[in-house]
Order: sequence, then structure tokens, then C-alpha cells
Amino acid sequence: MDSYETRITRAILDAYHEKVSRSLVADVVVVGAGPSGLMAAMTLAAKGRTVTVLEKRLSPGGGVWGGAMGMNEVVLQDEALRALEGMSLRPRAKEEGLHVIDAMELASALCLEAIHAGVVILNLTTAEDLCVHDGQVVGVVANRTGLMERVPVDPISFQAGAVLDATGHEAALVHMLQRRGLLQDVVGSLEEGPMNAAEGELFVVERVREVCPGLWVSGMSVAATLAGPRMGPIFGGMLLSGIRVAELMDVALALEARPS
Repeated sequence: MDSYETRITRAILDAYHEKVSRSLVADVVVVGAGPSGLMAAMTLAAKGRTVTVLEKRLSPGGGVWGGAMGMNEVVLQDEALRALEGMSLRPRAKEEGLHVIDAMELASALCLEAIHAGVVILNLTTAEDLCVHDGQVVGVVANRTGLMERVPVDPISFQAGAVLDATGHEAALVHMLQRRGLLQDVVGSLEEGPMNAAEGELFVVERVREVCPGLWVSGMSVAATLAGPRMGPIFGGMLLSGIRVAELMDVALALEARPS
């Protein structure tokens, strides 16, 4: 008879295998489970899209957990707060038009809402490369975080109709293509400008885009890709950027699915 420890291990293996197996092919693969990535994922899932999120760290949520300088309170403006209606959150009004939410409360709510919407989140999973067929990004090559840096272990791939770079300041996927000369003049210096909170919040929402066929950017990846200003410790633009890019990606996927 199997030991109790073996039955525990088998339950984990069976459940994780099923989760990964059903996430290998998705309408959208999001790389980065920060506020823009999670918001984009749950918005797409609400529209009926299958979504896989790859997060290299142990805990999804990105920079939300740290607030500012480790002070774990998050600032949002009115518009962003409205986007979170229906979530179990307790915002407190502060300065005119600004609200604060406990960082742990917001990060946890975003993760829970995304999972309940049907999003598959795979943490400790690092994007190592992209799959590109005939100039179109069609998937993400991924490895176990901490493994690829230590031993030469081959990765696996996740197929997608579209990929979202929500890796934040790194703009990691954009860099992968830029180093190979696969991005043209749509990409700026791949470095953010100095801080301007008001302009930065607008920039990451208004400038979300498809930077090459099949690859989109949201959140701070927009600022890093297009040399926009950073906005510092306010997170509303990240959430709204995720919603905006999800809307655009959904339209693009629908157009691609139409018979020619």
C-alpha cells in the first residue's frame, strides 16, 4: 500500500500535470503576473479567451506587494478603483482623487480573481525565448526559474494566438526580439524616461500596442519599450493598461479568426 507521503506527492503531480497540459495551448500567453498582466489575463478570460500566465517569481503580483520602498500600501486613482469593483477590497480615500489599499489585499485579490476567471498561472516559470514562425510570435519558450542559469536543461514551449509582454521594467520579451533585429522603428531606446507620475500613468494606457506580429506590451513594458516616463508608486495605470491591451488583443484575435 502506498504511504501517506506517496499519496500526497501523487496528488500534487497529477493535478500539476493536468494544469500544465491544458495550458500548453492558449489564446493568449501572458508573461509577467504583475498588475497589468493579471488584469489583462482576467479581462481576456472574462471575454471567453483561454489564458496562460507565466511568472518567474514565487509570488504573483509584481511590484504591488512592496508598495513604495517596502511600505505595503498601494495608491490608486478613481478610474482604476472603478475597474476593481466587485473585488473584495477595502480602499480608503486620501488625497483628492486618490485612494489607498493594503498591498497584500490588492495582490491577493488580483491573483484570486484571475484564477476564478479561468486563468492558469504558472509561477517559478521563466520565459527563456519566443517561438517565431514566418515573422509571427506564436508562443513562449519557458524553463524552470533558477534551473536554466545553473545547468543546461532544455525548456518547453507554450503555444498562443498572441503573447503579452507584461514583464515590467525589463520588457524581457521585447529585448529578446530586439537583440535579434526583429523589431523595427516602433521600438525606442528600451529605457524608461525619468519619473513623471501623471504622464506616465497616461502613457502606459494610451500606448499599449502590438510591437510585432503576435507580441503585445502592457504596463511598464510599454514605458520601457517606447521610452515613456516612469510613474513611481501609483498602480492605477498598470491596471488600466491591462484592461486596454486585453480589449485590443481580443479584437485582433477575433479578426484573425475570421475566414478570408
